[in-house]
Amino acid sequence: MKLLVLFFFSIILHPLHVSVTDIKFDEKDKELEITSRIFLDDLEAAIRQDVQQPTLDILQPKTGTADDLIRAYWLKNITVTVDRKKAKVTYLGYELEGDVVLVYSYAPGIKKVNEITIEQKTLTELFDDQSNIVHVTKAETIRSLRLTRQTTTDTILFN
Repeated sequence: MKLLVLFFFSIILHPLHVSVTDIKFDEKDKELEITSRIFLDDLEAAIRQDVQQPTLDILQPKTGTADDLIRAYWLKNITVTVDRKKAKVTYLGYELEGDVVLVYSYAPGIKKVNEITIEQKTLTELFDDQSNIVHVTKAETIRSLRLTRQTTTDTILFN
């Protein structure tokens, strides 16, 4: 019985390492709209490691801006390929919603989407159990991926 209680207690205390990215194909504007939700403390830990500043406060850095730090990290960790052509992901900005950072970006010049390959490495360098959930929407169709440290890239086919 004690073992069972300890097991459930450890599950409750263990943090969840997950990000969620929504990618929507806007056929009218010929672009991908990308929004990602990442826990602030996890993102801060990853950026601290990336820039080798263990005491960095990403929202109030001593040099540069939070925008600069998040942009650099984000663009290094996401790659989108549409119909076998690498899309240019442009960072727009971020906003804080409680303990979650919403990162906004887009990829212009996308005329159609038959095949989309996503590489999402966010936080995988930090957490063995990191899951990056990616939802891709084209018209009324939504497809989803779960990307991990072991599988940071996957492809979705639309008919």
